[in-house]
Amino acid sequence: MRWTDIPRLAALESELFPDDAWAEATWWAELAARPRRAYVVEEDAGTLLGYAGVDLGGEVADVMTMAVAPAARGRGLGRQLLDELVARARDDHAEHLMLEVRADNDVARNLYDSKGFEVLTVRRRYYQPGDVDAHIMRLSLEGATQ
Repeated sequence: MRWTDIPRLAALESELFPDDAWAEATWWAELAARPRRAYVVEEDAGTLLGYAGVDLGGEVADVMTMAVAPAARGRGLGRQLLDELVARARDDHAEHLMLEVRADNDVARNLYDSKGFEVLTVRRRYYQPGDVDAHIMRLSLEGATQ
C-alpha cells in the first residue's frame, strides 16, 4: 500500500462500509504512525480491487481490515489477501491471528471457517446501526493451511 492509494481506499471503504468507513485521515494515520502494521492492495490497470491489513504485535497478530470491491468478488481475491496476512503474521513469528467479523457477513465467515479460524467469543450488538453481533475469531498459525 502506498500513500497514493489513500483516496481510492477511502472511496471504496465508503462504498462497502457506509456506517463505519475509515476516512482518509484514518488511512494516513495507519500508514504514518503504525509501523508494526502492514497493508496490501490488489489492483488491476489502476483499479483498486481489494485491500487488507494486519497488526504484527508479537505472538498475536490482528487483522485490521480486509475488503474486496464488488466487481472483483467471486475470483478468490479475499482468499489471496487473507493468505498474505497469514504469511506476514507467520513471518513475524505470531502464534495466532485474530479478527473480528460481522455475524451477518456469511461470505467472510465462510472464508475464515475454511481457513481454520474458530469463534472465540461473540460481542452482542457490536455493530451499529443494526445491532449486529461481532464474532471474534482466532487462527492458530502452527497448523494453518495456505
